[in-house]
Formats: sequence, C-alpha cells, structure tokens
Amino acid sequence: MNEEIFIPILLGLGLFATIFGVRYLQNQENMLMIQSGMDPGIRRPKGPTFTALKIGLLLIGAGLGLFIAFVLDNTILNFNEHGNNPAIYFALIAVFGGLGLFISHLIEMKESKEK
Repeated sequence: MNEEIFIPILLGLGLFATIFGVRYLQNQENMLMIQSGMDPGIRRPKGPTFTALKIGLLLIGAGLGLFIAFVLDNTILNFNEHGNNPAIYFALIAVFGGLGLFISHLIEMKESKEK
C-alpha cells in the first residue's frame, strides 16, 4: 500500500486536534474564571497592539537576511562550485529576523513612554 497518502491525512488530523485542543482548553479556563467570579475578558490587552509592525519588521528582516546570504554565498563565500551553503541562509535569516523584532520592541517602548 502507498504510505505517502497518510502524510497529508495525519497532518490534517494533527492540525485539527491542536486547534480543537487549544480552543477547548481556553473555553475551560474561561468557564473556571466565570465560576470563580472573575472576568475572562481581563486578559485582553488594553491599548494598541503592534502586531502588524512586528510581522512587517520580522518579514523585512528575514528578507534582508535572505538577500544578504544570497549575495555573500554567490560572491565572497563561494566555497564550492555550486555556491550552495545552506547554513549561512538560516543563520542570516534568524539574525536579521531577530533584529527586526528587536527594532519593533524599541518602537513599542518609545510609543508606550510617550503616552
């Protein structure tokens, strides 16, 4: 029998089970908070969230890291004849993605101090 058909089936079931489990546990937590007299909506953040800024700077940083890794791989660090060094790609994507998140954090801190 072809075992490759089980991969998408198991991935779909695993994703469904994860989402269902998270929502079920959130519902249970909210019900316990209501029973104890607490407001479940108190966990929601007050004020603006900078989600778009975080995602945008993360993607800009990852793209910049990928571009710099490509340039370095094809010009300076051409160790082999194919120019294929996957470690530098992963490293620079992580470094510049983290730098983007750090810049996002600095912008958020600046905005929160102004208020």
